[in-house]
Amino acid sequence: MTDRYGVIGHPISHSKSPVIHQQFASQAMQELSYEAIDIAPDNLAEELNTLIDSGVKGLNVTVPHKNAITDLVDQLSERAELAGAVNTISIDRHGGVVGDNTDGVGLFRDLTTNLGIELADRHLLILGAGGATRGIVPMLLDAQPASLRIANRTVQKADDIAEQFADLGEITACQFDDLDGLHFDLIINATSAGLTGEVPPFPGSIIDANTVCYDLSYSMGDTPFCVWAAEQGAAETHQGWGMLVEQAAESFLIWRGVRPDTSPVRALLPE
Repeated sequence: MTDRYGVIGHPISHSKSPVIHQQFASQAMQELSYEAIDIAPDNLAEELNTLIDSGVKGLNVTVPHKNAITDLVDQLSERAELAGAVNTISIDRHGGVVGDNTDGVGLFRDLTTNLGIELADRHLLILGAGGATRGIVPMLLDAQPASLRIANRTVQKADDIAEQFADLGEITACQFDDLDGLHFDLIINATSAGLTGEVPPFPGSIIDANTVCYDLSYSMGDTPFCVWAAEQGAAETHQGWGMLVEQAAESFLIWRGVRPDTSPVRALLPE
């Protein structure tokens, strides 16, 4: 029987994960199926159990389920527990469900290996204080930046994350308005700013000719954040396609014991 995998979310029809994982499977000469599965939030627990009972071997998890799924697994990896979010599920031979989070390592590999961006001794800024931010903070602090600041529309959520990870490195929090006049080497957008048409609510002064900007979001064209960052004079702008592929490769390794070469898959997607 062909091993079955998939990605769950709502909506999910736009997902490129099936294409990515089929490419990985072909490269590794492994036979498996991978599908996009739409599950509404109210049906998450019931439909997850149905998938497990049907014999599915593993699942990726995307919005809006990454946080809710933490309460539905039997065990959390250390990085999933730190993030408070799950993007990868493995089902063992006894039906036990393990939740992991590969977002941080996916971003780290894209930034450092694929894009050649230096993180050590650099000043980093993350815009937004949601689950995506929790997933990437530990890996970024592990690179020993000079500082890491989290900015959010309301400061409390940013404060909570800064307090949670204070033992891992130099991390502070503020509101978007407090960023005016500050400068950063790398700015990571972890908000949905601009996706609904509004101007990103960040002061343009945070960007100068040496600033690299990275959007966790991605689209077939430039994301609104990348357009805005380029208009402010950023040195480079990048969307999260590479992170998507790298976190998928980490999931594939967890499930199949093989780390795929991501370069052929990244070449198929927009930059």
